[in-house]
Amino acid sequence: MATKGEQEITQIGGSITIKGDISGKSDVRVAGNVNGSINIEGELIIERSGYIEGEIKATNAVVAGSVKGNIDVSEKLILESSSKFVGNIKTKQLIIQEGAMFQGNCQMGMPAQAAAPAKKEEKA
Repeated sequence: MATKGEQEITQIGGSITIKGDISGKSDVRVAGNVNGSINIEGELIIERSGYIEGEIKATNAVVAGSVKGNIDVSEKLILESSSKFVGNIKTKQLIIQEGAMFQGNCQMGMPAQAAAPAKKEEKA
């Protein structure tokens, strides 16, 4: 059990396959296979041996393995040189290392609502 000041980390080992959704408020480290969505309030780390097929939502994420599906990261997403990513990305900040493979679309920066200029009220 994590003590005060320590972040709880859930680890999915290399020999583990999960078919289903994962959600929670802790960091998650994936070295195995996940076939389902991941929705966490924390950091998602996908090891080189990790494979995820499904939708991902996290605060931060580091991808060294493979992902097939869309990812929505509210802060920072890092695609390491060994990563293979097929899907759409939505994030505030994106770092793609040389050698990373990414196929899809990317939306980054401020959320669409915050980026749109405010409409002026019309006087009657």
